[in-house]
Amino acid sequence: MIRFCLAAALATTLTFLSNSAALAELQVGAAIVDVSPTQFPVLVNGGMTSKTAEQIKTPVSSRAIVISDGSESIALVVVDSCMVPKMLLDDAKNRAAKRTQLKPDHIMISATHTHTAPSAFGALGTDADLTYIPLLRERIVESIVNAEANLQPARVGWGAAEAAEFTALRRWIRRPDRIDNDPFGNPTVRANMHAARNPDDVTGESGPEDPELSMIAFESNAGVPIAVLSNFSMHYFGDSPISADYYGLYCNGMQNYIQQKYPDAKNVVATMSHGCSGDIWRRDYAAAEPSQYDTIQAYTDALLNIATETLETIEYDDADTIDMAESRFRLNYRVPDQQRLQWAQQIVDTLEGELPKTTTEVYAREQVLLHDLQSTEVVVQAMRIGDIAIATTPNETYALSGLKLKQQSPFEKTMVIELANGADGYIPPAEQHPLGGYNTWAARSAGLEVQAEPKIVAAGMRLIEQVSGKPRRAVTQTKGPACQATLDAKPLAYWRLDEMEAPIARDSTKNHRDAIYEPGVVFFLEGPASAALTADGEPNRCAHFAGGRLRSRIGDMPQGYSVSMWFWNGMPDEAREVSGWLFSRDHAHSITKFGEHLGVAGSGDEAGRLIFKQGTSNETLVGTTVIPRWTWNHLALVRDGSKVRVYLNGNETAELQSDSVAEPQPGLDQIFVGGRSDNNSNWEGRLDEVAVFDRSLNADEVKQIAAH
Repeated sequence: MIRFCLAAALATTLTFLSNSAALAELQVGAAIVDVSPTQFPVLVNGGMTSKTAEQIKTPVSSRAIVISDGSESIALVVVDSCMVPKMLLDDAKNRAAKRTQLKPDHIMISATHTHTAPSAFGALGTDADLTYIPLLRERIVESIVNAEANLQPARVGWGAAEAAEFTALRRWIRRPDRIDNDPFGNPTVRANMHAARNPDDVTGESGPEDPELSMIAFESNAGVPIAVLSNFSMHYFGDSPISADYYGLYCNGMQNYIQQKYPDAKNVVATMSHGCSGDIWRRDYAAAEPSQYDTIQAYTDALLNIATETLETIEYDDADTIDMAESRFRLNYRVPDQQRLQWAQQIVDTLEGELPKTTTEVYAREQVLLHDLQSTEVVVQAMRIGDIAIATTPNETYALSGLKLKQQSPFEKTMVIELANGADGYIPPAEQHPLGGYNTWAARSAGLEVQAEPKIVAAGMRLIEQVSGKPRRAVTQTKGPACQATLDAKPLAYWRLDEMEAPIARDSTKNHRDAIYEPGVVFFLEGPASAALTADGEPNRCAHFAGGRLRSRIGDMPQGYSVSMWFWNGMPDEAREVSGWLFSRDHAHSITKFGEHLGVAGSGDEAGRLIFKQGTSNETLVGTTVIPRWTWNHLALVRDGSKVRVYLNGNETAELQSDSVAEPQPGLDQIFVGGRSDNNSNWEGRLDEVAVFDRSLNADEVKQIAAH
């Protein structure tokens, strides 16, 4: 009897384990539903003022993928829309949950950000099209229901490729003498979209780009493709309404490619989610020639060539785990003060209920609306599919924000989808707000508090840690031979300037002499393209200075000391008397007799040459080499008592020198990088790999550090 009971118990256990294994099998279903309007004219979002469309150029769709392991199910939905508000999406999620096994907080719905789709969200001068919204909501639900009905056993794979040719920074920093006015009449626009149309107006890009084209692909156990979810950071191409823009062309092209290669994949679904693209567009203003892809079809076809080649390299596995987590929290709007509110209300009153027709009227109306709203709830999600992570933001997020999540994620395979689960507008990183520009002008499309970006990124990172069960990775730049040579020379402090945010510049030595970034510095741009500075092909990162400085205090500096750095000048010649000061050692807010200042000359015969000036003396040491704008160069300032030498690009012969300057004085312990002690003619451009030594470097050491 005992043996019989044990055998029965064992059989029951084995049956349970067998059933559990079966339940844990990954299943995937996908579906496409047309969400094109059926009534015309229809409002179209994406412009400053309201416009309508009378016809459909290309259909707009809701493309859904449902993933289940038997115990958990998640849905990933991408809709061809400029933006879709949280209220509409929450309604769609609740309706879908009643018709499926999905929970509302396990559904992600994002917008492609096509600027030629029906308006689902009131933004700037366009209201939501109230006739279209019910159709959109119901067809989003239908796509989710249909995708779940198509569930079948599946495997998952990841692919990624560089597509830098198809994306670039559109937000550039303007020269300090060419600041524009904002819609409120104030000269605040230090950076703006497309400011580099005239290269003479700008000093450089305001941030990095993210050229990764990533894909999550699903196939049946028989090897037949089921669905492909792509992600790319490029704002939109531009088309006539109603159109899905390049997103729709890409998806159709991917489906056609798969169906031609796999005849059994008749119902394959391809979808493209919007990567972090708030400061991104397709034109590279830094390139000598414009892009050869001057039509939307040519652009899409070329991007598809990269995508399909990458698709063929994907290896598929059984995903042992899927999970999803969500966080909801309130953020404040940047509401107008009483003076601006009064100004805005007077303008709105003159509209007498009509839609605004000018930029001033648009932003006046937005101030009144923000005052009424005060705050909003935002939704952030993270998902895990095996060893793949997905994070979301409900915003138009800068490329840097996506890189923060990708580089810190415990999983190297991480995708970031923006404009998901809401339409909460631009969230520039906090350091971008002082630079102003369209992306910062307070409106429903850009109105969240200054600290919204760090809060949303932090929430996304916490959720990735939650679903992965692993801590985030530390973002540490690798060390190439020139970097190691700098460390081997035992600097007092070594700031690599590879940070992703303010205010701390980490000291890479063990001396713990961190420095502080002032406002007016932006982060994580490409630094000197030298394999000697980083290892394994990793991009070298730097900071761009736009009026701010790096400050530190190093006491008891000896008579002999050295400073090494890489620099990239963004100011055109003749823009001002001094293009910018690179290094300054003096008391703050003043120029004293024994202060020391190194920079690049601007106007006149000395333009583009290194200059060294001590204190209040009229004498200036001038270099011999004209340094071209927008090029990386290395310098080493070497002090030895009354002798000063400045070396350029590792040359053995000093660029400028003197044996009769006043000796360094004790008590000048404040160090300024990227500006002068009195904040005059601060540096406008990039800096990298700044090191300070308590001795005079010799020529060989300078050459090793300079990577020459």
